[in-house]
Amino acid sequence: MSVVDVHAHVVLPEVEALVAGLPGLAGAKALDARRTGPEALAVNGPMVARRIPKLTDVSVRLAAMDAQGVDIQLVSPSPSHYHYWTDADTARRVWQTANQTTAAHCAKAPDRLHGLGLVPLHQPGQLVEALDDALSAGLLGVEISSHAPGRDLSDPGFEPFWARAAETGAVLFLHPFGCTLDERLDRWYLSNTVGQPTENAVALSHLIFSGVLDRHPGLKVLAAHGGGYLPTHIGRSDHAWRARPDTRGCAAEPSSYLRRLWFDSLVHDAAVLRHLVAAAGADRVLLGSDFPFDMGTEDPLGALRAAGLPEGDFEAVAGGNAARLLALN
Repeated sequence: MSVVDVHAHVVLPEVEALVAGLPGLAGAKALDARRTGPEALAVNGPMVARRIPKLTDVSVRLAAMDAQGVDIQLVSPSPSHYHYWTDADTARRVWQTANQTTAAHCAKAPDRLHGLGLVPLHQPGQLVEALDDALSAGLLGVEISSHAPGRDLSDPGFEPFWARAAETGAVLFLHPFGCTLDERLDRWYLSNTVGQPTENAVALSHLIFSGVLDRHPGLKVLAAHGGGYLPTHIGRSDHAWRARPDTRGCAAEPSSYLRRLWFDSLVHDAAVLRHLVAAAGADRVLLGSDFPFDMGTEDPLGALRAAGLPEGDFEAVAGGNAARLLALN
């Protein structure tokens, strides 16, 4: 059995060169700084700088994978490359470049690296074209954030994108960037430790309660960070669905949709991982490390073993489920 890590990143200097100096970049960086806070920003810069070789050099990446016991990575661009503030022309250049450069990175080790591209959630009219571009480049799908400015994932403007993703079987990797709780999370790195799980839970709830998963049952949505808080608190959603008519945008209890989604295993807690497997099913959880960032794990298999899952479930999460979802030979 191959061990497959579905949550690993690549940094794309070519994308950043495209947006350098554009008027909207300063505002986007200011928003990120306001949400993250100065203390966390002071740590983030050196942390990322130390990891640039793993994020850009395939030989360094492969050596790190070997050390972890990982055979295959699903590589997605760093979420900092979303740039959901760009105009239509720049957005097109961003996703075209991201798709091309991610595919080129993975092509250097095609038996071990598979990739995901980008689509511009803030430019709904380009979404289908961008998804098709990623698939044409040999990528297995695309990475999306939990929202775009003024748009949640329940936005009707995304319907053609969901339909095309379901039709093609593309993987949609839901990975938030930034949290709309803003300055409330600007200390102690709460923007990440609390903000990321919150954004995952909100985004998945929009997909569930709006009926997106009912209308597009073939969608392959893979949620980072174990889906955030939603799987461990899904009972509250079920209660609301039973008790209140205004929550009946979906056809069945919200908890039933966890078994239509996929989740990575990166929850940093053995008990939470066991709960995730129980809530979503052992066939819906995939190994994830957030390679190579500091909020990930350098030993994803060790973290999985710590959960004490039955051997069959362990093997499924370690690689079997990913092989099925990604159609790997």
